[in-house]
Amino acid sequence: MAKKYAAAVDQGTTSTRFMIFDHEGQVVGVHQMEHEQIYPQAGWVEHNPMEIWDRTQDVIKAGLEKNGIDANEIAAIGVTNQRETTVVWNKNTGKPYYNAIVWQCTRTKDICDDLAKDGGQDRFRAKVGLPLATYFSGPKIKWILDNVKGVREAAEKGDALFGNIDTWEIWWLTGGPKGGAHVTDVTNASRTMLMNLKTLDWDQEILDVMGIPRKMLPKVRPSSDPKIYGYTPKDGPLGVRIPVCGDLGDQQAALVGQTCFSPGEAKNTYGTGCFMLLNTGTKAVPSKSGLLTTLGYKIGDEPAVYALEGSIAITGALVQWLRDNLKLFDFSKHVEDYAKEVEDAGGIYIVPAFSGLFAPYWKSDARGVIVGLTRYVNKYHICRAALEASAYQTREVLDAMEKDSGVKLAALKVDGGMVFNETLMQFQSDVLNVPVVRPTVAETTALGAAYAAGLAVGFWDNLEDLRKNWGVDKTWDPKMDADTRKKLYKGWLKAVERTFDWVE
Repeated sequence: MAKKYAAAVDQGTTSTRFMIFDHEGQVVGVHQMEHEQIYPQAGWVEHNPMEIWDRTQDVIKAGLEKNGIDANEIAAIGVTNQRETTVVWNKNTGKPYYNAIVWQCTRTKDICDDLAKDGGQDRFRAKVGLPLATYFSGPKIKWILDNVKGVREAAEKGDALFGNIDTWEIWWLTGGPKGGAHVTDVTNASRTMLMNLKTLDWDQEILDVMGIPRKMLPKVRPSSDPKIYGYTPKDGPLGVRIPVCGDLGDQQAALVGQTCFSPGEAKNTYGTGCFMLLNTGTKAVPSKSGLLTTLGYKIGDEPAVYALEGSIAITGALVQWLRDNLKLFDFSKHVEDYAKEVEDAGGIYIVPAFSGLFAPYWKSDARGVIVGLTRYVNKYHICRAALEASAYQTREVLDAMEKDSGVKLAALKVDGGMVFNETLMQFQSDVLNVPVVRPTVAETTALGAAYAAGLAVGFWDNLEDLRKNWGVDKTWDPKMDADTRKKLYKGWLKAVERTFDWVE
């Protein structure tokens, strides 16, 4: 049967979806399901890995069935994932030893503080491009080894496997306990704090410091791999053998989906958090402004491409908080209707440091604030301030990026769920003073993973093929005057300072 499509499993923080794309990069099939968010105590965030795998099987089956697509028509499958979320499981049974510890979880603060006693927060930064922070996987693996009975012994014996969610999904997709491939790609490996940016392999010195046995770690492979990670088994959710050969952390997948293949090209993804990546070419650029040096992607045997990243923990999750915790509205899309009821935020700012501040501050002891409250403020102002928080945080990251790279951004390519919020996109353009551009396919994360898999098997020939698929859906140009922009941003920076050092 002719191969007409490339597909992707997109395993995000709140949901899993299966997306199928044609050769032009257009969506021909999609199915999505949410999974439970588990909060055992303040600051702790977990997922059930078995629930995630169940959801993955369900969305694959439904995505094929409801769109009338034969699995035999799919050339290859890629995986993209919430990064840093950590799973340790038994290789013989496939059973996790503990729930997945989610990237937002702050339980490893003591471990990070302890590691920072020798060499400070930037102890490993020269090797891994990351500060010591609760965000990354390495300290989470250490927490599981130190706190879950029997896991360290199993890891030393070679029975316990670690993976970020990409590794977990690929292992199951390619057979699980019956010979599943235990692999990750350079982008996900670069988020563990265990991979050396130069060698693109696990760093033995850091493994020794953290007490992590090397044999529990997956093999590091290219993001798009013609050597194929493995094949889906006939008794799996697809029912046929299909190569699994693309793997990218969600933000790097969006960089590929947005076709940011030239140094200096940047994209911003608006999801649970917000993540801006700037392609810096085949050279790792160290950050002096609180950004992360990370891998952008690696295609087959070609040199790896690096990126600077600004990670913001809470953007879309703030809207969910207004919906679920404060019950201000029933559906997330209503936040824009409410925000449009007022001209501005009424002098208030919301800084959503629910799990500390990420870039460019890296303060795990910060906590969220609403400042500037008066009797005049109502729920419409709160909704508007929540949207504006995403735009202000993005401005801070962009300022840091321009400082580090020396590149002045001409326009910002945007993607993710929040880019259909016109009020937010206009305010984003106003606060940055650059045009904001939304592509025709806004779900570029899944598209990037499908591209990586399709490139590996020759469904697409080269990066130029992918560039041709990219098109502009809408552009927002700045309308705000310089004085207003300056005044609003100054207020934001003042609000951010109020979040510092809250946890003692």
